Amino acid sequence: MAFSVNTNVGAMAALQSLNATNRGMATTQSRINTGLNVASTKDDSAKYVIAQTLRGDLGKLSAVTSSLTNAKSVTDTAVAGAEQISDILNQMKSKALEASDNGLDVESRTAISKDLVALKKQVNTIIDGSDFNGTNLLKGPLATGNKVSALQSIASGAATLDVANQDFTALSDAALGVAATDTTITDLNKTTVTAGVNDGAAAAKALAGTLDVMFTAVKTSLSALGSASRQIDGQLSFNSKLTDVVTAGIGNLVDADLAKESAKLQALQVQQQLGVQALGIANQAPQTILSLFR
Repeated sequence: MAFSVNTNVGAMAALQSLNATNRGMATTQSRINTGLNVASTKDDSAKYVIAQTLRGDLGKLSAVTSSLTNAKSVTDTAVAGAEQISDILNQMKSKALEASDNGLDVESRTAISKDLVALKKQVNTIIDGSDFNGTNLLKGPLATGNKVSALQSIASGAATLDVANQDFTALSDAALGVAATDTTITDLNKTTVTAGVNDGAAAAKALAGTLDVMFTAVKTSLSALGSASRQIDGQLSFNSKLTDVVTAGIGNLVDADLAKESAKLQALQVQQQLGVQALGIANQAPQTILSLFR
C-alpha cells in the first residue's frame, strides 16, 4: 500500500467501525432505558403497528370493564335493597296473620297496624334509597327507563348486558297502598262484625293475601337480579383475563430482553474502547512518512 498523507484508509475503516459500535451502543442504551425492543416504527414497523392496535384494544377493554363495574354496583345495590324488603315482608306477613285472629282485641290489632305502617314506610324508604350514581332498579315507574345497560365486549355490534327495572314502587302501591295512604293497613282497626266475622280480622286476611302476592313478585325480582349480578361477575372475570392476555401479547412483541441487552452493552463498551485505540493507531500512520525525510 502506498504511503499517503491525503488518504488514510486505515483511519477511515477504524472510524467506520467505531461509528457502527456507537450506533449499536445508542440502540442498546435506548432499549435498556425504555425497556422496549420496539419503541418506534423506525425499529420495526410491522411489530409496532400490531402493538399499537393491541394497545387500542386494551383501552377498549378498560372502557368495557368500567361499564360492567358500574352495572355491577347498580345491580348489587338493588340486590341489597330487595333482600332487605324481602325480610321486611316476612315480618309484615307474620303480623298480618296475627291480626287476622277473630279473637284478637282492638288494642292489640291497633298496635299491629301501627307496626305495619312503620314497616311500610321502611319499605318505601329502601326503595327510594336503593340508588347508585343516579340509577335505581327498584324505583318506578318503568316509563322513566331507570335501568342499567353495560358494554360486555369490544367486538363490533356486540349486544349490551341489560338489567331491567323491577318497579318495586308499583308492587308496594298495589299491596300496601300509595305512600300517603295507609287505609289498607289501618282497616285492621275496624271493630264492626259482618256475617259473624270481625271486619278488622277480614282486613288483616286481605292484607296477608296482597303481601303474599308482593312477596312472590319480590322473589322473582331477587332471582333476576341475582342472575344478572352473576353474569356481570363472569364477564368481568373474562375481561380481566383477556386484558392480561393482550398485555402479555404486546410484551412479547415489543419488550426488550434486558439480560441480553446488558450483556450486549458490555461487549459494545469493550468494542468502543478497542475502536478508539484502533483509530488512534491508524491516525498515527502518516507520522511514519516523516522518518523518510530525516
